[in-house]
Amino acid sequence: MAIRPIRVFVRFYAELNDFLPPDRRHRLLACDLVEHDSVKDVIESQGVPHTEVELIVANGEPVGFEYRVDDGDRIAVYPHFQRIDISGLPALRPALDEPRFVLDTHLGTLARYLRVLGFDALYRNDYDDETLARVAHDEARILLTRDRGLLKRSLVTHGYHVWSTRPAQQVAEVLRRFDLFDRVAPFRRCPRCNGVVEPVPKAAVVDQLLPKTRQFYDEFGRCAACGQVYWKGPHYDHMRRLMEGWGTPPPATRRAQGAPGG
Repeated sequence: MAIRPIRVFVRFYAELNDFLPPDRRHRLLACDLVEHDSVKDVIESQGVPHTEVELIVANGEPVGFEYRVDDGDRIAVYPHFQRIDISGLPALRPALDEPRFVLDTHLGTLARYLRVLGFDALYRNDYDDETLARVAHDEARILLTRDRGLLKRSLVTHGYHVWSTRPAQQVAEVLRRFDLFDRVAPFRRCPRCNGVVEPVPKAAVVDQLLPKTRQFYDEFGRCAACGQVYWKGPHYDHMRRLMEGWGTPPPATRRAQGAPGG
């Protein structure tokens, strides 16, 4: 008995089209299937990671990733909405209490910048794909990567495909995508190890300071995890300028608890 083929029609909206070949963007796509696949599988078969999808509408009704497509279905797929409230619609993934990240091995500089801005950003240069997916799942972290195949792993529920190859632009991307501008708390984390930086009296670290640092600086912070000492040296001013470019409040308006020394 011949298998009756299934044809569904899919339309991707806004920036989701960036994942498609140019000749398939901004148009209704006919997808021929041999079985009633999940809508998640259909979406990812077109090259769009499920982590980039915020809303799926099948035949006029919101559906979840587990929805099994049927012959003739018309499916609209939408990305994250910046200004439209869809909180009353079924969620595709559980909400996170706070934005915490894990980054793949190619995004080390982005990880350091996010830490300087006060975000919990886990990074190691020896994480393989399986480990990254497992950490993202088990620790409820947002996976940041430029590998769309990694974002298609079923363990990954929250993630973002970083488009830019320039770290400073990558930071701006992440801040916009997750609307983090009001959550920036500069210099609260160690850019080296991701530990929390706490204020420390000068007398407690004076034996670790170079003569000119002892002479010209009086406010210090120390990482509670690795012990690295920080002060408002030249690197602090460099980061201030970067933050102004990202549109984040300058650290002088906040209670900075330590800054990388130059």
